Amino acid sequence: MAVTTGFSEPYIAKYSNTGTTVSYSGGMKLGRGVSMSIEVESADDNSFYADDIVAETETGTMTSASATVTVDGMEPEVAAFALGLPAATQETIGESPVEVYDYDDRMSPPFLGLGVLRRVMLNGVQYWVPIVFTKVKMNIPSDGANTQEDQIDWQTQELEMTILRDDSANRRWKRVFKRQTTKAAALNIITTYLKANMTKGER
Repeated sequence: MAVTTGFSEPYIAKYSNTGTTVSYSGGMKLGRGVSMSIEVESADDNSFYADDIVAETETGTMTSASATVTVDGMEPEVAAFALGLPAATQETIGESPVEVYDYDDRMSPPFLGLGVLRRVMLNGVQYWVPIVFTKVKMNIPSDGANTQEDQIDWQTQELEMTILRDDSANRRWKRVFKRQTTKAAALNIITTYLKANMTKGER
């Protein structure tokens, strides 16, 4: 069994579907990945008993799931994309024009695809596993910051997402691609799948 040794490269893209055909657009890097945790709830197995034993079993399926993705922090344009903010407007403050994003009643968080890389080690060899959660919706994130004391307090941002089943024929919610021997190859799978612009949202 491969052992997880790292997490990186979270990407998001706008989700859409035509019938059972799922597609993505506008992919961009969410931030620099720090950690990820997935919580999944599933229905209990439904067992049929005969002759005093379990004769048939219907396996329980995923009923709900959520993701907590921790990044260094979202850039304003990435947050606007992920949370469905209205387009930035330009205001003049003093004598200088500045762009501003408004968090208001016009917000309309879209469905997204979420792609990440899991780094694993197997028999002393390192691999990268591309994973895509096919349909998610980001919750409005909490906000906070601490003042600096004697040393820098590295502050990250936790992003909560609801994981949904997509509109494909089999109602997928997670896709795990074959592990890759290089990070570049694994990242290419994620960015190609999510139609991501490698320069958009990069830091």
